Amino acid sequence: MKPLIALVLLALMSNAAMAQEAQEPPETPVEAGVMRPDTDDLQQFVWKNRPLVVFADSPNDPRFIQQMAYLEAQLDALAERDAVVLSDTDPEAKSALREKLHPRGFMLVLIGKDGTIYLRKPFPWDVREITRSIDKLPMRQQEVRDRRAGAEN
Repeated sequence: MKPLIALVLLALMSNAAMAQEAQEPPETPVEAGVMRPDTDDLQQFVWKNRPLVVFADSPNDPRFIQQMAYLEAQLDALAERDAVVLSDTDPEAKSALREKLHPRGFMLVLIGKDGTIYLRKPFPWDVREITRSIDKLPMRQQEVRDRRAGAEN
C-alpha cells in the first residue's frame, strides 16, 4: 500500500510541474483504478469505465488529501465497479476536465459509463458511500444481474 501512496503523491506533485513545462504526453494508468492526474479525455472511458474525478485548487487541500486517502484505502472496491480515479489540482492549467465540469474549489464527480454525471459533492466521500451510489445505477444493476446469470450457467 505504501508504494501506491507514494506513486499517487508523486503524480499529484508532478501535476503542477507538468502544467508549467509542456512535457511529453501522459503515461498509461499508474496502477489499477488510479489514473494520472493530467488525464483529461473522458471519451476514452465511455462504455468502459466510471470516472471518479477529484478536483482541488491545490494538492495540499486537506479535503483532497482526505479524499485520496479514502480512495486509496479501497481501490479494489472501485476497480470491481470499473471505476477509475482522475484528479486535477491545478486550476491555472485550465484542463479539459475543468472546462467540462466547472469545479469550484474541492469537488468530487462520479460519471457513469454512458458519460452522464451522476454525482457532485463539495466534500470528501467515503468509498462505501461512493460504491453504494454506483451500485444504484441502472447499468451497474444490470452488470450484477448478468454476472449472476453467468455464474448459474
